[in-house]
Amino acid sequence: MMAVSTPYVTTGRTDQKRRTRDALVAAARELVASGVSPTVEEVAQRAAISRTTAYRYFPNQRSLLVAAHPEVGASSLLPPEPPDEPAERLDAVIATFTRLILDTEPQQRTMLRLSLDPDPAERGSLPLRQGRGVAWIAEALEPLSGDLTSDELRTLALAIRSATGIEALVWLTDVGGLTRDAAVELMRWSAQSLLHAALTSSSPPLDGPGG
Repeated sequence: MMAVSTPYVTTGRTDQKRRTRDALVAAARELVASGVSPTVEEVAQRAAISRTTAYRYFPNQRSLLVAAHPEVGASSLLPPEPPDEPAERLDAVIATFTRLILDTEPQQRTMLRLSLDPDPAERGSLPLRQGRGVAWIAEALEPLSGDLTSDELRTLALAIRSATGIEALVWLTDVGGLTRDAAVELMRWSAQSLLHAALTSSSPPLDGPGG
């Protein structure tokens, strides 16, 4: 039976080790926010921690950059007293979502680059691949459960997510030449247009036979 390795931070002087790890992650986030993808050595120097110690926590640059990605623990992006109307709920979520993307754009771009790794096993563990954006959008669309099937709602949420987020921001600004403010407004418009199309013209296309 294969032995399961124990994370270094969970053994021995755990409080001190967590402080050290937190210092490394904080230093990495500062460097990423400045527009660079730091190496483990660069982060160790920034945090005033030895390179050898840093590698005990993060054996490579990828593991460090993943840990440095902004943590968004929110299970919902709706306001405390969300509106009942689906379009208003959706716009509130997309407005918060796009603001989050802009506030952490350098980190989001780094995670987007890592998500293009050809190895599915490497991609799957990334925060960008966890589907949180789809879940937030799906919650905004919940009042439509009487008008669309669960499969249709899921497909609509996927369509809206594909037109928002860091991927859309990068394309709209880097390729499309829009300002960030204009890109945000276009993403909000796209979300509303997809919702309107699903409700007035045709239901979202579904994957699979008969869908």
